[in-house]
Amino acid sequence: MKNPAALKAVHATADSLTLQWADGRTSQFAAIWLRDNQSEQRDAHSGQRLVDIADFPATPKIRSASLQAGAVHVHWENEPHTAMFDVEWLAAQADTPFEHVPMQPWIGGSLDASRDFAWVGLRQLNESAADRSRWLSRLLTNGIAFLSEVPATDDAILEAMSLVGRIAETNYGLVFDVRSVPRPENLAFSDLGLGLHTDNPYREPVPGFQALHMLIASPDGGENLFADGLALAAHLRHDEPDAFARLTSTAVPFRYQSKDADLYAERPLIQLSCDGAVTGVHYNNRSIAPLRLSLDDTQAFYGAYRKFALLLRDPAFQLKFRLRGGDLVLFDNQRILHGRTPFSSAKHARHLRGCYLTRDSVYSESALLRRHFNAVTSA
Repeated sequence: MKNPAALKAVHATADSLTLQWADGRTSQFAAIWLRDNQSEQRDAHSGQRLVDIADFPATPKIRSASLQAGAVHVHWENEPHTAMFDVEWLAAQADTPFEHVPMQPWIGGSLDASRDFAWVGLRQLNESAADRSRWLSRLLTNGIAFLSEVPATDDAILEAMSLVGRIAETNYGLVFDVRSVPRPENLAFSDLGLGLHTDNPYREPVPGFQALHMLIASPDGGENLFADGLALAAHLRHDEPDAFARLTSTAVPFRYQSKDADLYAERPLIQLSCDGAVTGVHYNNRSIAPLRLSLDDTQAFYGAYRKFALLLRDPAFQLKFRLRGGDLVLFDNQRILHGRTPFSSAKHARHLRGCYLTRDSVYSESALLRRHFNAVTSA
């Protein structure tokens, strides 16, 4: 962020403000944007706007602008008041409007879960805000992070996850148990291996993060599988652009029915932002409902769908790891795909307890911690 002395010159036209910085860069701000972002129009306590876009002229005009005491003063045509914009604030808007943790795609293959991803003990996460901040930042960067030494008790997962976000209740309740039961309504509650998938794409909204706490680990089978949807999507976009385009533009119906739930939603397997960046992967072959497309579109979709499915079986993209008793994994359910190898509950018990966290609450907790340590550093 610049300090006020770093601003070299201010130039204004009726429709825009141009700032020249001492390092040679130039920033431009539209008059309508300035009119909408005047600090005088915000509540002093909450920071929220007191006016609406319809409350001021459709095309506000700048009469003049000048630099005075660390602020740019903007005088409006046909309006009596003068707006003041702090130079440091303008510099922040010109550089990076919102601080965020960058995502870094990863490919499994030679990666080691215990070496290449964030691990911390639950007690350390609870007692050190600095360690919790670093752990959360790596979670958001890699999409997955691990805790150790989480007690094998029913409520331990809720106590641990209260440190990083808010629990989202579903038809399973606040938590769910992943173990074999007779005639399961969901194949997750069986001995079967599960291919890589994301959970609950039939919900609105899709669960943001998922935590799985290993209470009883099986020594034979039941290994955990993970893959990074960002890396898979990037590979498909580069090597199979037509398939990528098809999977980003086809609305896929997902359905789940049980005795106490009937859930349905439509979304693409690969979700993009307005600027074309991959923001989510929604892949769950067990819950895709019959598609209703034309013959040509059906064939094209299934061709692309199969190419993505084959990538999921490629060991180069997979991270295989056996959670031990007391281990907990937290991952971005709209990015990281997870699965498991088959096991025999008749030979060895296997029991995990899981829960979902809202996506925004995890990002919020990380942002609050970064804000705290940034304030401490600058104090």
